[in-house]
Amino acid sequence: MRTGGDRGDSSVPDDVWEQFLRESVEGVADAPKEPSARARVVTERLRNEPAGNDGWRTYTPAAPARRKKGRHLVGLLAAVALLVAAFDPWNIIGASGEGAASGPPLARESGRPTEAPPVEPAQRPTIAEPFRGSPAVRWADGAAGITVPAARATGWMSKAQVEKALRQTRDFLVATSLDPAVLRGERPTEAVALINPQQKDVKDYLAAAFGTPTTEENDPLLLFSRFDPSHARLAGDVVKTRGRMTFREGDRGALQVTTDVTYVYPVVQAAGGDEVVRTIARREVVVSWDDPSKVITEAGTLSLVSYKVDMTNGGCDTHNGYFTPQFGTRGADSGSTDGEVVDPYDRSAPMFGGTGSPDDGCRTASRS
Repeated sequence: MRTGGDRGDSSVPDDVWEQFLRESVEGVADAPKEPSARARVVTERLRNEPAGNDGWRTYTPAAPARRKKGRHLVGLLAAVALLVAAFDPWNIIGASGEGAASGPPLARESGRPTEAPPVEPAQRPTIAEPFRGSPAVRWADGAAGITVPAARATGWMSKAQVEKALRQTRDFLVATSLDPAVLRGERPTEAVALINPQQKDVKDYLAAAFGTPTTEENDPLLLFSRFDPSHARLAGDVVKTRGRMTFREGDRGALQVTTDVTYVYPVVQAAGGDEVVRTIARREVVVSWDDPSKVITEAGTLSLVSYKVDMTNGGCDTHNGYFTPQFGTRGADSGSTDGEVVDPYDRSAPMFGGTGSPDDGCRTASRS
């Protein structure tokens, strides 16, 4: 008799038979077990619960970010932006109205442009939007549109003196072309106070300009912007400007400053009405800050070297001391359908200068 069970005449080896008997008593570790009654109840309940009913301690991690498509989209947007910058440098695409009109304000002018600004969509200016339909809608207001270069020691002046002289030169431009009182037709007393009183030719010009301005040579508009208050007044209180200043050493070690600025004045009739037209004046004024040890001058004053003006809708060969804009269909040009056609916003070319045209007639503006 053998312990551990009887195999009978089985041909199963003794060691395998013994293992079978042992596992029959102790059980196999990996053998499936019959679930208890409680386990079966819990399993059935969980099976019948609706999907997505997460427990209060459960946590579902967010799906990982899908960066591949995102990169492609960003790359596409960047490519579109580069194309727009390349083919639309003036930011005309998407322009509408005055504010959104032509994109953000232009950067300050640091040198002579290489081309004229593009033509804006045809839009009639209004009192609320007096620069509508004009490139000037993106220009700076008032003195902010006049670029003042960085100072450096020049001639008899130190860097600090040059910086002060440049600032005073811009103040002079403001006093001649942006002072509200002067624009209303008053005398430019602040501007005249900045001019060297020892310049006899300039004194004679000023006396004639504000006395009997009957010729181009003594027309105050060569240097000052004035409107006859009985004829026209500004539409609002904003004048758009764009221009720059440059400087070099002049005669006798003087600091010579050249200014080239375009001013855009929206105006309405003094008698009333809502029609808005624009008078545009581009002035080139050259001044000299002289060495008082070499030139008779007064401290804090400048000497005028030259001054000239190109104007649009300011009066055709009308020398009465004021801009005389025309209203109606003729308010968009210089007052004549004859003569040379010019773009008053084109700052890429040098100025002609004066108040008329090379053939003593009037030029026609391509836009206003």
